[in-house]
Amino acid sequence: MTSYDVDLFVIGAGSGGTRAARIAAGFGARVKVAEEYRVGGTCVIRGCVPKKLFVYAARFAHEFEDSAGFGWSLQGASFDWPTLVANKDKEIARLEGAYRANLGRADVEILPQRATVEGPNAVRLADGTRVSAKYILIATGGHPNLGPEIPGRELAITSNEAFHLPRLPRSIVIQGAGYIALEFACLFAGLGAKVTVVHRGAQLLRDFDDEVSEHLAAEMRASGIAIELGVTIAAIEPDAEGRRVRLSDGREIVADEVMLAIGRLPNIAGLGLETAGVALAANGAIKVDAGSRTNVPSIYAVGDVTDRLQLTPVAIREGHAFADTVFGAKPWTVDHSLVATAVFTEPEIGTVGLTEAQARAQGYRLDIYKADFRPMKATLSGRATRTFMKLVVDQQTDRVLGVHLIGEASAEMIQIVGIVLAMGGTKADFDRTIALHPSAAEELVTMRSKDPSSDGPESLPEQSAESTPAI
Repeated sequence: MTSYDVDLFVIGAGSGGTRAARIAAGFGARVKVAEEYRVGGTCVIRGCVPKKLFVYAARFAHEFEDSAGFGWSLQGASFDWPTLVANKDKEIARLEGAYRANLGRADVEILPQRATVEGPNAVRLADGTRVSAKYILIATGGHPNLGPEIPGRELAITSNEAFHLPRLPRSIVIQGAGYIALEFACLFAGLGAKVTVVHRGAQLLRDFDDEVSEHLAAEMRASGIAIELGVTIAAIEPDAEGRRVRLSDGREIVADEVMLAIGRLPNIAGLGLETAGVALAANGAIKVDAGSRTNVPSIYAVGDVTDRLQLTPVAIREGHAFADTVFGAKPWTVDHSLVATAVFTEPEIGTVGLTEAQARAQGYRLDIYKADFRPMKATLSGRATRTFMKLVVDQQTDRVLGVHLIGEASAEMIQIVGIVLAMGGTKADFDRTIALHPSAAEELVTMRSKDPSSDGPESLPEQSAESTPAI
Protein backbone atom coordinates (compact mmCIF):
# COMPACT_ATOMS: atom_id res chain seq x y z
CA MET A 1 0.00 0.00 0.00
CA THR A 2 1.41 3.38 -1.06
CA SER A 3 2.21 5.79 1.75
CA TYR A 4 1.62 9.54 1.24
CA ASP A 5 2.61 12.59 3.26
CA VAL A 6 -1.03 13.74 3.27
CA ASP A 7 -4.39 12.41 2.17
CA LEU A 8 -5.38 15.70 0.52
CA PHE A 9 -3.34 18.60 -0.74
CA VAL A 10 -5.39 21.67 -1.71
CA ILE A 11 -3.90 24.36 -3.94
CA GLY A 12 -5.79 27.57 -3.25
CA ALA A 13 -7.44 28.71 -0.01
CA GLY A 14 -10.53 30.35 -1.44
CA SER A 15 -14.13 29.46 -0.67
CA GLY A 16 -14.11 26.11 -2.47
CA GLY A 17 -10.70 24.99 -1.30
CA THR A 18 -11.21 25.86 2.34
CA ARG A 19 -14.60 24.17 2.48
CA ALA A 20 -13.19 20.99 0.93
CA ALA A 21 -10.22 21.04 3.31
CA ARG A 22 -12.33 21.46 6.44
CA ILE A 23 -14.89 18.81 5.53
CA ALA A 24 -12.20 16.33 4.49
CA ALA A 25 -10.31 16.93 7.72
CA GLY A 26 -13.54 16.35 9.62
CA PHE A 27 -13.61 12.84 8.18
CA GLY A 28 -10.11 12.23 9.52
CA ALA A 29 -8.09 13.10 6.43
CA ARG A 30 -4.61 14.63 6.79
CA VAL A 31 -4.90 17.91 4.86
CA LYS A 32 -2.54 20.69 3.80
CA VAL A 33 -3.55 23.86 1.94
CA ALA A 34 -1.14 26.07 -0.01
CA GLU A 35 -2.07 29.71 -0.59
CA GLU A 36 0.35 32.23 -2.10
CA TYR A 37 -1.77 35.34 -1.42
CA ARG A 38 -4.38 35.63 1.34
CA VAL A 39 -6.75 33.08 2.82
CA GLY A 40 -10.36 33.60 1.75
CA GLY A 41 -10.01 33.80 -2.01
CA THR A 42 -11.39 36.31 -4.47
CA CYS A 43 -14.84 36.58 -2.87
CA VAL A 44 -13.62 37.52 0.58
CA ILE A 45 -10.48 39.48 -0.26
CA ARG A 46 -11.27 41.37 -3.49
CA GLY A 47 -14.62 40.20 -4.75
CA CYS A 48 -18.19 39.93 -3.60
CA VAL A 49 -17.66 40.89 0.05
CA PRO A 50 -15.80 44.19 -0.43
CA LYS A 51 -17.98 44.87 -3.48
CA LYS A 52 -21.17 44.55 -1.42
CA LEU A 53 -19.72 46.85 1.24
CA PHE A 54 -19.03 49.45 -1.46
CA VAL A 55 -22.55 48.95 -2.82
CA TYR A 56 -23.98 49.71 0.63
CA ALA A 57 -21.90 52.89 0.74
CA ALA A 58 -23.19 54.03 -2.64
CA ARG A 59 -26.82 53.43 -1.72
CA PHE A 60 -26.70 55.95 1.12
CA ALA A 61 -26.71 58.73 -1.49
CA HIS A 62 -30.14 57.55 -2.69
CA GLU A 63 -31.38 57.13 0.87
CA PHE A 64 -30.36 60.67 1.79
CA GLU A 65 -32.06 62.03 -1.33
CA ASP A 66 -35.21 59.98 -0.81
CA SER A 67 -35.53 60.94 2.84
CA ALA A 68 -36.71 64.46 1.98
CA GLY A 69 -40.04 63.11 0.73
CA PHE A 70 -40.54 61.45 4.11
CA GLY A 71 -39.97 64.62 6.11
CA TRP A 72 -36.28 64.42 6.82
CA SER A 73 -33.98 67.39 6.36
CA LEU A 74 -30.33 66.42 6.05
CA GLN A 75 -27.63 69.03 5.67
CA GLY A 76 -23.88 68.84 5.51
CA ALA A 77 -23.65 65.14 4.61
CA SER A 78 -20.29 64.30 3.06
CA PHE A 79 -18.51 61.19 1.89
CA ASP A 80 -14.90 60.21 2.63
CA TRP A 81 -13.42 57.54 0.36
CA PRO A 82 -10.35 56.75 2.56
CA THR A 83 -12.65 56.00 5.50
CA LEU A 84 -14.65 53.52 3.43
CA VAL A 85 -11.51 51.80 2.15
CA ALA A 86 -9.96 51.61 5.64
CA ASN A 87 -13.11 50.19 7.23
CA LYS A 88 -13.47 47.72 4.38
CA ASP A 89 -9.89 46.58 4.93
CA LYS A 90 -10.58 46.01 8.63
CA GLU A 91 -13.57 43.81 7.84
CA ILE A 92 -11.65 41.82 5.23
CA ALA A 93 -8.84 41.25 7.72
CA ARG A 94 -11.39 40.02 10.27
CA LEU A 95 -12.90 37.60 7.76
CA GLU A 96 -9.50 36.30 6.72
CA GLY A 97 -8.74 35.67 10.36
CA ALA A 98 -11.98 33.72 10.70
CA TYR A 99 -11.10 31.56 7.69
CA ARG A 100 -7.65 30.85 9.14
CA ALA A 101 -9.13 30.02 12.54
CA ASN A 102 -11.66 27.61 11.04
CA LEU A 103 -8.92 25.77 9.16
CA GLY A 104 -6.80 25.67 12.31
CA ARG A 105 -9.62 24.20 14.38
CA ALA A 106 -10.01 21.51 11.74
CA ASP A 107 -6.26 20.69 12.00
CA VAL A 108 -5.66 21.78 8.41
CA GLU A 109 -2.12 23.05 7.88
CA ILE A 110 -1.86 26.30 5.88
CA LEU A 111 1.28 26.73 3.80
CA PRO A 112 1.69 30.44 2.85
CA GLN A 113 3.40 29.88 -0.47
CA ARG A 114 2.82 28.85 -4.06
CA ALA A 115 2.42 25.17 -4.90
CA THR A 116 2.59 23.48 -8.30
CA VAL A 117 1.59 20.04 -9.48
CA GLU A 118 4.55 17.73 -10.03
CA GLY A 119 2.63 14.58 -10.88
CA PRO A 120 -0.62 12.72 -10.20
CA ASN A 121 0.24 12.45 -6.50
CA ALA A 122 2.84 15.12 -5.82
CA VAL A 123 3.15 18.88 -5.45
CA ARG A 124 6.20 21.12 -5.18
CA LEU A 125 6.22 24.16 -2.88
CA ALA A 126 7.96 27.40 -3.73
CA ASP A 127 10.61 26.68 -1.10
CA GLY A 128 11.48 23.44 -2.91
CA THR A 129 9.69 21.06 -0.56
CA ARG A 130 8.01 18.12 -2.25
CA VAL A 131 4.77 16.78 -0.75
CA SER A 132 3.12 13.53 -1.81
CA ALA A 133 -0.67 13.34 -1.64
CA LYS A 134 -3.25 10.65 -2.24
CA TYR A 135 -5.51 13.32 -3.74
CA ILE A 136 -4.84 16.82 -5.07
CA LEU A 137 -7.55 19.47 -5.29
CA ILE A 138 -7.03 22.51 -7.53
CA ALA A 139 -9.05 25.49 -6.26
CA THR A 140 -7.05 28.43 -7.57
CA GLY A 141 -9.98 30.51 -8.82
CA GLY A 142 -9.66 33.08 -11.57
CA HIS A 143 -8.27 36.50 -12.45
CA PRO A 144 -9.54 39.51 -14.43
CA ASN A 145 -9.40 39.17 -18.20
CA LEU A 146 -7.50 42.13 -19.65
CA GLY A 147 -8.75 41.43 -23.16
CA PRO A 148 -6.80 41.98 -26.37
CA GLU A 149 -3.58 43.95 -26.37
CA ILE A 150 -4.33 47.63 -26.94
CA PRO A 151 -2.01 50.63 -26.65
CA GLY A 152 -1.96 51.85 -23.06
CA ARG A 153 -3.71 48.83 -21.55
CA GLU A 154 -1.32 49.00 -18.59
CA LEU A 155 -2.93 52.31 -17.60
CA ALA A 156 -6.25 50.63 -16.85
CA ILE A 157 -7.35 49.09 -13.57
CA THR A 158 -9.40 45.96 -12.90
CA SER A 159 -11.73 45.03 -10.07
CA ASN A 160 -8.64 44.02 -8.06
CA GLU A 161 -7.25 47.55 -7.95
CA ALA A 162 -10.63 49.27 -7.66
CA PHE A 163 -10.86 48.35 -3.98
CA HIS A 164 -7.59 50.11 -3.16
CA LEU A 165 -7.68 53.34 -5.16
CA PRO A 166 -6.11 56.20 -3.19
CA ARG A 167 -9.04 58.48 -4.07
CA LEU A 168 -12.51 58.23 -5.50
CA PRO A 169 -12.34 58.94 -9.24
CA ARG A 170 -14.35 61.93 -10.38
CA SER A 171 -14.93 60.12 -13.66
CA ILE A 172 -14.35 56.59 -14.92
CA VAL A 173 -14.76 54.64 -18.15
CA ILE A 174 -15.65 50.99 -17.63
CA GLN A 175 -15.44 48.45 -20.44
CA GLY A 176 -17.73 45.46 -19.98
CA ALA A 177 -21.39 44.59 -19.55
CA GLY A 178 -21.40 41.73 -17.05
CA TYR A 179 -21.88 41.57 -13.28
CA ILE A 180 -18.62 43.21 -12.33
CA ALA A 181 -18.69 46.05 -14.85
CA LEU A 182 -22.25 47.10 -14.09
CA GLU A 183 -22.00 46.74 -10.33
CA PHE A 184 -18.94 49.00 -10.28
CA ALA A 185 -20.61 51.41 -12.69
CA CYS A 186 -23.57 51.81 -10.36
CA LEU A 187 -21.58 52.05 -7.14
CA PHE A 188 -19.13 54.61 -8.55
CA ALA A 189 -22.06 56.64 -9.90
CA GLY A 190 -23.79 56.42 -6.53
CA LEU A 191 -20.68 57.81 -4.87
CA GLY A 192 -20.69 60.79 -7.24
CA ALA A 193 -18.44 59.80 -10.13
CA LYS A 194 -19.29 60.45 -13.77
CA VAL A 195 -19.48 56.97 -15.30
CA THR A 196 -19.33 55.78 -18.91
CA VAL A 197 -19.92 52.11 -19.73
CA VAL A 198 -18.47 50.83 -23.01
CA HIS A 199 -19.57 47.52 -24.48
CA ARG A 200 -18.98 45.88 -27.84
CA GLY A 201 -22.40 44.19 -27.89
CA ALA A 202 -25.90 45.52 -28.38
CA GLN A 203 -27.20 44.67 -24.89
CA LEU A 204 -26.06 44.57 -21.29
CA LEU A 205 -25.91 41.36 -19.23
CA ARG A 206 -25.67 38.62 -21.83
CA ASP A 207 -27.52 35.44 -20.81
CA PHE A 208 -29.92 37.35 -18.56
CA ASP A 209 -33.57 37.85 -19.47
CA ASP A 210 -33.77 40.42 -22.25
CA GLU A 211 -36.42 42.52 -20.54
CA VAL A 212 -34.48 42.65 -17.29
CA SER A 213 -31.37 43.76 -19.17
CA GLU A 214 -33.31 46.46 -21.00
CA HIS A 215 -34.92 47.62 -17.76
CA LEU A 216 -31.52 47.95 -16.08
CA ALA A 217 -30.08 49.90 -19.01
CA ALA A 218 -32.97 52.36 -18.83
CA GLU A 219 -32.56 52.79 -15.06
CA MET A 220 -28.80 53.30 -15.36
CA ARG A 221 -29.21 55.92 -18.09
CA ALA A 222 -31.86 57.68 -16.00
CA SER A 223 -29.35 57.87 -13.13
CA GLY A 224 -26.84 59.64 -15.36
CA ILE A 225 -24.63 56.72 -16.42
CA ALA A 226 -23.63 56.92 -20.08
CA ILE A 227 -23.87 53.59 -21.91
CA GLU A 228 -22.02 53.28 -25.21
CA LEU A 229 -22.96 50.09 -27.06
CA GLY A 230 -21.35 48.64 -30.17
CA VAL A 231 -17.92 50.11 -29.41
CA THR A 232 -14.76 49.11 -27.57
CA ILE A 233 -11.72 50.86 -26.17
CA ALA A 234 -9.11 51.13 -28.91
CA ALA A 235 -6.38 52.88 -26.92
CA ILE A 236 -5.65 54.52 -23.57
CA GLU A 237 -3.24 57.42 -23.23
CA PRO A 238 -2.01 59.48 -20.27
CA ASP A 239 -3.65 62.87 -20.01
CA ALA A 240 -3.20 65.88 -17.76
CA GLU A 241 -6.63 65.09 -16.31
CA GLY A 242 -6.03 61.35 -15.96
CA ARG A 243 -6.63 59.07 -18.96
CA ARG A 244 -7.63 59.77 -22.55
CA VAL A 245 -9.70 56.92 -23.97
CA ARG A 246 -10.02 56.47 -27.72
CA LEU A 247 -13.03 54.39 -28.75
CA SER A 248 -13.21 52.10 -31.78
CA ASP A 249 -15.47 54.60 -33.56
CA GLY A 250 -12.89 57.39 -33.19
CA ARG A 251 -14.49 59.30 -30.33
CA GLU A 252 -12.45 60.23 -27.25
CA ILE A 253 -13.33 60.38 -23.57
CA VAL A 254 -11.17 61.87 -20.82
CA ALA A 255 -11.55 60.33 -17.36
CA ASP A 256 -9.68 59.91 -14.10
CA GLU A 257 -9.65 56.13 -14.40
CA VAL A 258 -10.30 53.37 -16.92
CA MET A 259 -11.51 49.98 -15.74
CA LEU A 260 -11.47 46.73 -17.73
CA ALA A 261 -14.19 44.36 -16.55
CA ILE A 262 -14.71 41.97 -19.44
CA GLY A 263 -14.79 38.70 -17.56
CA ARG A 264 -12.43 36.44 -15.67
CA LEU A 265 -10.06 33.66 -16.71
CA PRO A 266 -9.05 30.51 -14.79
CA ASN A 267 -5.83 30.67 -12.74
CA ILE A 268 -3.86 27.82 -14.30
CA ALA A 269 -0.63 29.51 -15.46
CA GLY A 270 2.47 27.83 -14.09
CA LEU A 271 0.56 25.27 -12.03
CA GLY A 272 2.33 22.35 -13.73
CA LEU A 273 -0.92 20.73 -14.80
CA GLU A 274 0.72 19.53 -18.00
CA THR A 275 3.19 17.54 -15.91
CA ALA A 276 0.36 15.37 -14.63
CA GLY A 277 -1.49 15.39 -17.95
CA VAL A 278 -4.54 17.29 -16.68
CA ALA A 279 -6.86 18.15 -19.58
CA LEU A 280 -7.89 21.76 -20.15
CA ALA A 281 -10.73 23.39 -22.06
CA ALA A 282 -10.10 25.87 -24.89
CA ASN A 283 -10.32 28.83 -22.48
CA GLY A 284 -7.84 27.27 -20.06
CA ALA A 285 -10.42 25.98 -17.59
CA ILE A 286 -9.75 22.58 -16.02
CA LYS A 287 -12.04 19.94 -17.46
CA VAL A 288 -13.93 17.99 -14.80
CA ASP A 289 -16.81 15.54 -14.62
CA ALA A 290 -19.97 15.93 -12.53
CA GLY A 291 -17.99 14.91 -9.46
CA SER A 292 -15.25 17.53 -10.07
CA ARG A 293 -12.70 14.85 -11.05
CA THR A 294 -10.25 15.61 -13.86
CA ASN A 295 -9.05 13.04 -16.38
CA VAL A 296 -6.35 12.18 -13.82
CA PRO A 297 -8.15 10.06 -11.17
CA SER A 298 -6.24 11.51 -8.20
CA ILE A 299 -6.67 15.17 -9.19
CA TYR A 300 -9.88 17.15 -8.71
CA ALA A 301 -10.80 20.80 -9.28
CA VAL A 302 -13.58 23.05 -7.97
CA GLY A 303 -14.69 26.66 -8.31
CA ASP A 304 -13.86 29.27 -10.92
CA VAL A 305 -10.84 27.39 -12.22
CA THR A 306 -13.32 24.94 -13.79
CA ASP A 307 -15.44 27.75 -15.28
CA ARG A 308 -18.75 26.01 -14.62
CA LEU A 309 -20.53 28.76 -12.71
CA GLN A 310 -18.35 31.57 -11.36
CA LEU A 311 -20.20 32.00 -8.09
CA THR A 312 -18.85 31.59 -4.58
CA PRO A 313 -21.71 29.43 -3.23
CA VAL A 314 -21.23 27.09 -6.18
CA ALA A 315 -17.53 26.68 -5.38
CA ILE A 316 -18.41 25.97 -1.75
CA ARG A 317 -20.95 23.31 -2.74
CA GLU A 318 -18.49 21.71 -5.16
CA GLY A 319 -15.82 21.59 -2.46
CA HIS A 320 -18.24 20.08 0.02
CA ALA A 321 -19.49 17.48 -2.46
CA PHE A 322 -15.90 16.51 -3.27
CA ALA A 323 -14.99 15.99 0.39
CA ASP A 324 -18.18 14.08 1.22
CA THR A 325 -17.72 11.83 -1.80
CA VAL A 326 -14.01 11.11 -1.58
CA PHE A 327 -13.47 11.11 2.19
CA GLY A 328 -16.90 10.71 3.76
CA ALA A 329 -18.34 7.82 1.74
CA LYS A 330 -21.39 10.01 1.07
CA PRO A 331 -21.31 10.51 -2.72
CA TRP A 332 -23.30 13.33 -4.27
CA THR A 333 -22.91 15.89 -7.04
CA VAL A 334 -23.82 19.56 -7.37
CA ASP A 335 -26.88 20.50 -9.42
CA HIS A 336 -25.84 23.55 -11.46
CA SER A 337 -29.22 23.94 -13.19
CA LEU A 338 -31.16 26.05 -10.68
CA VAL A 339 -28.76 28.46 -9.02
CA ALA A 340 -30.26 31.71 -7.79
CA THR A 341 -28.03 34.73 -8.35
CA ALA A 342 -28.08 38.48 -7.91
CA VAL A 343 -26.49 41.47 -9.58
CA PHE A 344 -26.00 44.32 -7.11
CA THR A 345 -26.60 47.14 -9.51
CA GLU A 346 -28.98 50.03 -8.82
CA PRO A 347 -31.65 48.71 -8.92
CA GLU A 348 -30.51 45.21 -8.09
CA ILE A 349 -31.39 42.06 -10.02
CA GLY A 350 -32.39 38.63 -8.76
CA THR A 351 -32.79 35.71 -11.13
CA VAL A 352 -33.15 31.93 -11.06
CA GLY A 353 -33.93 29.38 -13.74
CA LEU A 354 -34.42 29.76 -17.47
CA THR A 355 -34.90 33.04 -19.28
CA GLU A 356 -37.74 33.28 -21.77
CA ALA A 357 -35.29 32.95 -24.66
CA GLN A 358 -33.56 29.92 -23.10
CA ALA A 359 -36.87 28.18 -22.44
CA ARG A 360 -38.06 28.73 -26.01
CA ALA A 361 -34.73 27.46 -27.34
CA GLN A 362 -35.32 24.25 -25.36
CA GLY A 363 -38.71 23.78 -27.03
CA TYR A 364 -41.05 24.78 -24.22
CA ARG A 365 -44.45 26.33 -24.94
CA LEU A 366 -44.69 29.14 -22.44
CA ASP A 367 -47.04 31.19 -20.36
CA ILE A 368 -45.40 34.50 -19.43
CA TYR A 369 -46.50 36.62 -16.50
CA LYS A 370 -45.20 40.11 -15.79
CA ALA A 371 -45.56 42.91 -13.27
CA ASP A 372 -44.20 46.40 -13.86
CA PHE A 373 -44.95 48.92 -11.15
CA ARG A 374 -43.74 51.93 -9.24
CA PRO A 375 -42.47 50.78 -5.84
CA MET A 376 -44.33 52.15 -2.85
CA LYS A 377 -41.29 53.95 -1.50
CA ALA A 378 -41.02 56.01 -4.69
CA THR A 379 -44.49 57.50 -4.21
CA LEU A 380 -43.13 59.81 -1.49
CA SER A 381 -39.48 59.97 -2.47
CA GLY A 382 -40.40 61.02 -6.01
CA ARG A 383 -37.68 58.81 -7.50
CA ALA A 384 -38.38 57.83 -11.09
CA THR A 385 -37.77 54.11 -10.75
CA ARG A 386 -39.87 51.02 -11.42
CA THR A 387 -39.79 47.40 -10.34
CA PHE A 388 -40.15 44.64 -12.93
CA MET A 389 -40.95 40.97 -12.33
CA LYS A 390 -41.36 38.08 -14.73
CA LEU A 391 -42.42 34.46 -14.41
CA VAL A 392 -41.58 31.96 -17.16
CA VAL A 393 -44.01 29.01 -16.95
CA ASP A 394 -44.13 25.72 -18.84
CA GLN A 395 -47.59 25.71 -20.42
CA GLN A 396 -47.83 21.91 -20.41
CA THR A 397 -46.93 21.19 -16.76
CA ASP A 398 -47.56 24.61 -15.15
CA ARG A 399 -44.06 24.36 -13.64
CA VAL A 400 -42.28 27.69 -13.13
CA LEU A 401 -39.10 27.50 -15.20
CA GLY A 402 -37.64 30.91 -14.34
CA VAL A 403 -38.19 33.99 -12.19
CA HIS A 404 -36.53 37.30 -13.01
CA LEU A 405 -36.69 40.38 -10.79
CA ILE A 406 -35.25 43.87 -10.88
CA GLY A 407 -35.94 46.29 -8.06
CA GLU A 408 -35.23 46.82 -4.38
CA ALA A 409 -34.65 43.61 -2.37
CA SER A 410 -34.63 41.41 -5.47
CA ALA A 411 -31.60 39.51 -4.15
CA GLU A 412 -33.37 38.68 -0.89
CA MET A 413 -36.51 37.56 -2.69
CA ILE A 414 -34.81 35.40 -5.29
CA GLN A 415 -33.05 33.24 -2.69
CA ILE A 416 -36.42 32.08 -1.35
CA VAL A 417 -37.89 31.74 -4.83
CA GLY A 418 -34.95 29.48 -5.68
CA ILE A 419 -36.20 26.99 -3.09
CA VAL A 420 -39.63 26.93 -4.74
CA LEU A 421 -38.16 26.24 -8.19
CA ALA A 422 -35.83 23.58 -6.83
CA MET A 423 -38.92 21.81 -5.43
CA GLY A 424 -40.61 21.92 -8.83
CA GLY A 425 -43.05 24.67 -7.88
CA THR A 426 -45.91 25.46 -10.26
CA LYS A 427 -47.76 28.64 -11.09
CA ALA A 428 -50.71 27.17 -9.16
CA ASP A 429 -48.43 26.98 -6.09
CA PHE A 430 -47.68 30.69 -6.48
CA ASP A 431 -51.38 31.49 -7.02
CA ARG A 432 -52.63 29.76 -3.88
CA THR A 433 -50.09 31.55 -1.70
CA ILE A 434 -51.68 34.49 0.12
CA ALA A 435 -49.93 37.79 -0.54
CA LEU A 436 -47.98 39.67 2.12
CA HIS A 437 -49.21 43.26 1.88
CA PRO A 438 -47.83 45.83 1.38
CA SER A 439 -44.65 44.44 -0.17
CA ALA A 440 -43.04 44.15 -3.56
CA ALA A 441 -42.83 40.38 -3.07
CA GLU A 442 -46.62 40.06 -3.11
CA GLU A 443 -46.52 40.69 -6.86
CA LEU A 444 -44.97 37.23 -7.28
CA VAL A 445 -48.19 35.58 -6.06
CA THR A 446 -50.78 37.96 -7.53
CA MET A 447 -49.92 37.84 -11.23
CA ARG A 448 -52.93 36.26 -12.93
CA SER A 449 -53.17 37.41 -16.56
CA LYS A 450 -50.80 36.04 -19.17
CA ASP A 451 -48.64 38.37 -21.17
CA PRO A 452 -49.24 38.60 -24.95
CA SER A 453 -45.84 36.94 -25.44
CA SER A 454 -47.33 33.71 -24.04
CA ASP A 455 -47.97 30.86 -26.48
CA GLY A 456 -51.56 30.09 -27.40
CA PRO A 457 -54.85 31.89 -28.08
CA GLU A 458 -55.78 32.10 -24.41
CA SER A 459 -53.21 34.85 -23.80
CA LEU A 460 -54.61 38.15 -22.57
CA PRO A 461 -53.22 41.57 -23.49
CA GLU A 462 -53.52 43.11 -20.06
CA GLN A 463 -52.77 42.29 -16.46
CA SER A 464 -55.53 41.99 -13.92
CA ALA A 465 -56.11 44.77 -11.45
CA GLU A 466 -55.03 42.37 -8.72
CA SER A 467 -51.55 41.95 -10.17
CA THR A 468 -50.90 45.64 -10.71
CA PRO A 469 -50.73 48.05 -7.75
CA ALA A 470 -53.16 50.93 -7.80
CA ILE A 471 -50.24 53.30 -7.35
